[in-house]
Amino acid sequence: MQYPEPVAKLIDGYMHLPGIGEKTATRLAFYTIDMPKDEVQQFAQALLDTKDKLTVCSICGNITETDPCEICSDPMRDQSQVLVVEQPKDIATMEKMKDYHGLYHVLHGVLSPMEGKGPDDINISSLIKRLQQNEKIKEVIIATNATPEGDATAMYLARLLKPAGLKVTRLARGLSVGSDIEYADEMTLFRAVEGRTEM
Repeated sequence: MQYPEPVAKLIDGYMHLPGIGEKTATRLAFYTIDMPKDEVQQFAQALLDTKDKLTVCSICGNITETDPCEICSDPMRDQSQVLVVEQPKDIATMEKMKDYHGLYHVLHGVLSPMEGKGPDDINISSLIKRLQQNEKIKEVIIATNATPEGDATAMYLARLLKPAGLKVTRLARGLSVGSDIEYADEMTLFRAVEGRTEM
């Protein structure tokens, strides 16, 4: 069926979002059409605000309204630790835990030769520069995802940073709380055994 041009453009716009196919995009477009005009305007304004009012922190790479961001500007944060994450959304996840009080660094991606992403394509050079300029930092905690690309990025960073005399650690992985061993896959069990701790 041929949709009027504004509807077709809206469907196409939604299809540019990750994980949204034509059916879902069509459903979202018609949901948007049925929304009250003031809600649509608020939604559109929120989208524009993310482009107009946000910037990237010049120190850690997090998205922020002020540069440097609130975390980098907070003197109460533990200045001896930097937790390296793939994306800004990972910082929000870590902050919900309320147990980590150090600094962050956002890579904005991972190494992925299949996609043509090398060290120059993610935020590694600014991490190196930051570590060279800040002698207070003693530990780098690598918190990339447990994917082949995340693992490759973690190994690359560890090889790059260890010669500088920094303590380089990686988040523990393995069995999740409340899970049964019988349902865990072999790799999860392997990582759980490798990452075991003394009691």
